[in-house]
Amino acid sequence: MKYGNREPLFHLVKRDGVSVWRAWAIRLIAFLASLVICGLIIFAIVKLNPLKVYAAMWEGAFGTNKRVWVTIRDSMALLCIGVGLAPAFKLRFWNIGAEGQILAGGIATAACMIYLKSMPTGLLFLVMAVSAVAAGAVWGVIPALFKARWNTNETLFTLMMNYIAIQLTSFFVSLWENPYGSNSVGVINQTTRIGWFSPLFGQQYMLNVVIVMSLTIGMYIYLRSSKQGYEIAVAGESVNTAKYIGISVKRVIIRTMVISGGICGVAGFVTVAGAGHTISTSTAGGRGFTAIIVAWLAKFNTFVMILIAALLVFLEKGAMEIASRYNLSDYASQMITGIILFFILGSEFFINYRVLPRKKTGGEGANQ
Repeated sequence: MKYGNREPLFHLVKRDGVSVWRAWAIRLIAFLASLVICGLIIFAIVKLNPLKVYAAMWEGAFGTNKRVWVTIRDSMALLCIGVGLAPAFKLRFWNIGAEGQILAGGIATAACMIYLKSMPTGLLFLVMAVSAVAAGAVWGVIPALFKARWNTNETLFTLMMNYIAIQLTSFFVSLWENPYGSNSVGVINQTTRIGWFSPLFGQQYMLNVVIVMSLTIGMYIYLRSSKQGYEIAVAGESVNTAKYIGISVKRVIIRTMVISGGICGVAGFVTVAGAGHTISTSTAGGRGFTAIIVAWLAKFNTFVMILIAALLVFLEKGAMEIASRYNLSDYASQMITGIILFFILGSEFFINYRVLPRKKTGGEGANQ
């Protein structure tokens, strides 16, 4: 028997193309399978009815009108960052620095709220928005310039920029701390609410939705229908092809990171002026890394990002609810979230590849 020539038991074959409906069917099957596995683990650990636990997760995210809007608010913040990462990732520029870009936009917003509160409201909001976009864009374009000029590693560069932004935030928190010595800025303009988003259509966070959804639609059109979106797609697929047809890859890198960082700066603006009304080193809250999952799973389709961002925030809120209601540790609730995400991420493998068994052969080949 010639074991050296034996074929493997299974073959991986890359799929040429999968319809949208089939891809989503695979994701749905993976999600349902994750719920079954989580249910078995829940019952084994705490002897609880999994259906009651899932109902508690739903109530944690959507149980009251206030919870619904908090979930929407947080989904919009995560979606905004995912939209910002989309052009950079489509270019294959691995922008891991969204956390820093959010903080840069948040610092600029907080500074305007503190120092420019005598401005007319409309002008103040315009200055806050422009400052946040500019700060995020600057924080994003620095690694882009180094990448374009010296071909530095953008993953490490953008990651290190996060730590610089954290320390810069700590400096401004110390500068603005109120009361003195508390090491906390507190709620900015708490009594006057200057610089806060005003309720729209009777909802406190509706303006957040309007801003982020406008960016979502705009980015979809930009990537799918504009000349610059075409250049991003070509340069992301092949730098040599882009150069051959006359695209300046360096210019595309710099321009794309200005846009990416600027939109992440908007996320800082929305978070500070439209949600927390303060600034701290935890303002980004790890969303810059979570948004990578949002952008990647959606394959840079910003409309699909809406669903994925909502799912991730739902899991976060649900995990917090079951942890408090059933006295579970944070590790147990996070484990449930992790299992669900593992199955959803793993489904991408079966969307892109088929697993085929070894073909049976007769005669001499079967005995080898």
